[in-house]
Amino acid sequence: MCGITGWASFHHDARTQAPVIEAMTATLTRRGPDAGGIWLGERAAIGHRRLAVIDIEGGAQPMTDRPHEPSLVLSYSGEVYNHHELRSQLRHLGHHFSSRSDTEVVLRAYAEWGEDVAEHLEGMFAFALWDEREQRLVLVRDRLGVKPLFWAAVGGGLAFGSEPKALFAHPEIRPRVDADGLREAYSLLFNTGPTVWAGVREVEPGGILVLDRDGISERRYWQLEAGPHGDDRQATVARVHDLVSAAARSRLEADVPLCSLLSGGLDSTVLTALLADELRLRGGPDARIRSYAVDYSDQASRFTGDVLRTGHDTPYATEAGAFIGTDHSTVVLDPRALLDPEHRKAVVVARDSPIGVGDMDTSLYLLFGEIRRHSTVALSGEAADEVFGGYPWFHNPRALAARTFPWLLVTGDEAAMPLNPELDLRIGEFRDDTYRSALAAVPHLDGESPAEHRQREMQHLSLTRWLGQLLHRKDRLSMAQGLEVRVPYCDHRLVEYAFTTPWALKSFDGREKSLLRAAGTGLAPESVLWRPKNHYPATHHPDYNRGLQDMARDALATEQVRALADETRIKPCLDTPPDRLEWGHRLRLERVVDLALWLDHHQPELAL
Repeated sequence: MCGITGWASFHHDARTQAPVIEAMTATLTRRGPDAGGIWLGERAAIGHRRLAVIDIEGGAQPMTDRPHEPSLVLSYSGEVYNHHELRSQLRHLGHHFSSRSDTEVVLRAYAEWGEDVAEHLEGMFAFALWDEREQRLVLVRDRLGVKPLFWAAVGGGLAFGSEPKALFAHPEIRPRVDADGLREAYSLLFNTGPTVWAGVREVEPGGILVLDRDGISERRYWQLEAGPHGDDRQATVARVHDLVSAAARSRLEADVPLCSLLSGGLDSTVLTALLADELRLRGGPDARIRSYAVDYSDQASRFTGDVLRTGHDTPYATEAGAFIGTDHSTVVLDPRALLDPEHRKAVVVARDSPIGVGDMDTSLYLLFGEIRRHSTVALSGEAADEVFGGYPWFHNPRALAARTFPWLLVTGDEAAMPLNPELDLRIGEFRDDTYRSALAAVPHLDGESPAEHRQREMQHLSLTRWLGQLLHRKDRLSMAQGLEVRVPYCDHRLVEYAFTTPWALKSFDGREKSLLRAAGTGLAPESVLWRPKNHYPATHHPDYNRGLQDMARDALATEQVRALADETRIKPCLDTPPDRLEWGHRLRLERVVDLALWLDHHQPELAL
């Protein structure tokens, strides 16, 4: 796992721009604390920061196909889990290798298959390859968009980076926000492509972007497709078990310590059990995997259910860890740690965005920091809800009937920071237009029932939009601590199979995630198998709410925040007694605080 950056331009000689590529690369040091390097050619400059995970000694980057006068230069982030199979295949085709790294496999695979290389790769990755022979820059992103990749136009070409902050170190790219950017950020629609930053875009998940002398072209090498499903229930459950098991096994390779995130929910417990079983097969019956959960100092005595949370996680996580036989730890955080201005700032700087979820972001950042003291790689149950239909909107008749993005019925305007009405952003119209475009992209099967049709829409929206913002959150906050997080439920073969599975099979026991529950029988305690869906925990401590209100008041004292925020709709949240502040209103205050931190750090030009 690493950070990549650079640019290609047909107007300037990059060989004279060493300070620029060095500055861009330095912004990503937290993503790659172990090593860094740059490469300069006439038309391209490539930078890399490395978090060493596989082949510690042999995977230095940027990597070239030969030491002198290279024709291919690669800066790569992520993990390709089938690199052993590809290495063997490429050797048969005449390629030679000097390292054990998956990076070199990607480099040689491009030499063999060109832009079609992406279709051969299994895993999470984002990389840039400069082809000196063809004078071509190729940017590639994994199918689900687990690893980020941003780009922006510069004179005669484009610049790219794992995070927007790398782009802003280029002299031609400034942090600028216009009305379109505010709509993207605060509409909560999670479009792929556009960002809050004017002129800065993401390479699409499953996408390839190519720059050559003819200009910029983009295409998708992978996207969700509807297809027939021929398996009965028993065969489907068995296939899901096999796919999840294979995904878990493939993600265990590392030359550094690894662990599992174990919340006590169905997704993380099944995954951790499979990982533990595989490690015992490899290392003997005494081999144990470390597992981690997060909690708050007030949860045991003050837990209060809300629209997203049905129970206290820690007892379930502890039970699951004992059942599986993990070396389990719970990281307990108090209000002071969550309110610490340096922690809050670090989170906003990592995100490059004003949109987050407050204490849930800060606690995840702190959890990752504690994990990094012992492990360099963590495995997470992220994406199981999107793959298997775990969210309330898959099961709620009101959500199914709504003509908007289903999560807006949960988050909606109550949880969004209200923007100054004088900005006239017309977010309602933007949401309606975007929703129609999103539905038009959903594939369907001829002859499927209206109910099946609607469930396929819900899953497509969840996988292509909602999941994206969760993956961004996990990537940014983990990499800010130098921790690699792998997500087996994002294995594209599992996602493809689940997407073609009829809804009746996904909900055959009358509950959410029926298939994963059935596939996980025997891997988790019964209490966890049948536990209702529970979202990431939030603190309920009045001291936290009181401190948050104070921080929001300070934020509103700044001129730029007042120009963007609707004070009349925020004031009631400030006047509510701390012990009665509802989750949605508290999240409004979180967004005000984050907005102030974001404006202060990035100093964006506001072109509104």
